[in-house]
Amino acid sequence: MIKAVNLTKKFKSTLAVNNLNLEINGGEVFGCLGHNGAGKTTAMRLILGLLKPSSGQALVWGKPLSKHPELRQKVGVLLENDGMYDNLTATENLEYYARLFMVDNRQNKIKRALEFAGLTERMNERAGTFSKGMRRKLGLVRAILHDPEILLLDEPSAGLDPEVQKMVRELIMNLAKEQNMLILLNSHDLDEVERICDRIAILQRGEIVACDSLESLQHNSKEPSCEITLSGTQQASAAKSVLSTLEYVTRINVNEKRVTVSLNQDRVSELLYKLVSTGIKVEEVKRISRSLEDIYLEIIHREENRQ
Repeated sequence: MIKAVNLTKKFKSTLAVNNLNLEINGGEVFGCLGHNGAGKTTAMRLILGLLKPSSGQALVWGKPLSKHPELRQKVGVLLENDGMYDNLTATENLEYYARLFMVDNRQNKIKRALEFAGLTERMNERAGTFSKGMRRKLGLVRAILHDPEILLLDEPSAGLDPEVQKMVRELIMNLAKEQNMLILLNSHDLDEVERICDRIAILQRGEIVACDSLESLQHNSKEPSCEITLSGTQQASAAKSVLSTLEYVTRINVNEKRVTVSLNQDRVSELLYKLVSTGIKVEEVKRISRSLEDIYLEIIHREENRQ
């Protein structure tokens, strides 16, 4: 289990992490979202004991990793730096880490890791010759080589092609489900987070401004959305003109004869009445679940307006 209690980190005049409180349990995939500089990586380094907090605590199994290095054997990590040694081959890199973590049956595990990463044919080439995507794959299998109970990933899919991204997503979900592994990941990839995370925290200026499951974030969203199907594309264009005059409509997206609308108040019936009363031919109206991207932007903009 990971627990942060009033976790704060200040670099001179910059407050990188501000009074962070969270609890993550085994079998959970927990995603952190936020702009560059929001505090995601700093928070992860505090949890790992690589940085000393200015105040508060970061606990893993109830203890700070900085004071209990023996617990690091149970933690896998992939930070922005993939941890690969340029002058060592792919096999030699994995062999080094396998020995460091005292991995049993390491030759078979290294073989399977290289196969999973698609690097068997490049196993005897130096990591310094690899592309960013290849290094990222090697770094990922390195992080799970010792069968950790907790896995911390900073932008795990960065530099990977779509096919490998899908493979990584499936791996993360399987590790959480089948091995009850706790997985904490930082990501800019909203689609990735939406697909695999059980809970999501949105960070801004070092603070958690929202934290919940996607379903709860959608339910609590202050901007309901609906999709309106019109009788034709000309009707959709006319509907957009009408909708743009309504003060409670925040976003309008037209796709042929369908119009998707976001509102800052739950006034869908009023909106429908306005369209029909102006002669717009509406065929269907349905409420839709908002995407994580919509929710993320809503929360970020709302917090910015509070500053």
